[in-house]
Amino acid sequence: MPFIKIWVHCVWATKNRSVMLSREVRSSLFDHMIEHARNNGLFIDSINGSNDHIHLLISMGSDQNISKVVQQLKGESAFWLNRNGMLPFRFEWQKDYFAVSVSESQADNVRNYINGQTEHHRVKSFADEYKEFIEKFGFREVDGRTDGMNTE
Repeated sequence: MPFIKIWVHCVWATKNRSVMLSREVRSSLFDHMIEHARNNGLFIDSINGSNDHIHLLISMGSDQNISKVVQQLKGESAFWLNRNGMLPFRFEWQKDYFAVSVSESQADNVRNYINGQTEHHRVKSFADEYKEFIEKFGFREVDGRTDGMNTE
């Protein structure tokens, strides 16, 4: 059996970055996502966010890839929110997402960053955070869009 631990920091936003995830909705959503992940062989180490986006630190196994894991987490969580009437309208995530590998030596720093999202977004908007990610990780523009996340 292979021993594999690949840390990935993922971020995705609500469709059109609409402000719609209250603290109560986020709490229920995060609990559900962790349970769903556990039941489906996915590992969410840390999860937190704000009213228009979420951050996750996940660890992937040998038979997983980031595209499928994110697709499953986003798709199932939106379905769950809608099925349970958590919001008074149809919920959707933005199509794109941000994902970057995290070395074992930096995992604690990323956990602290994710866990501090509430405080972090008291002073910095998601738009500003997004711009910093683009610059820090060297994403480039393709066809007027930035690789990694939709800029709409």
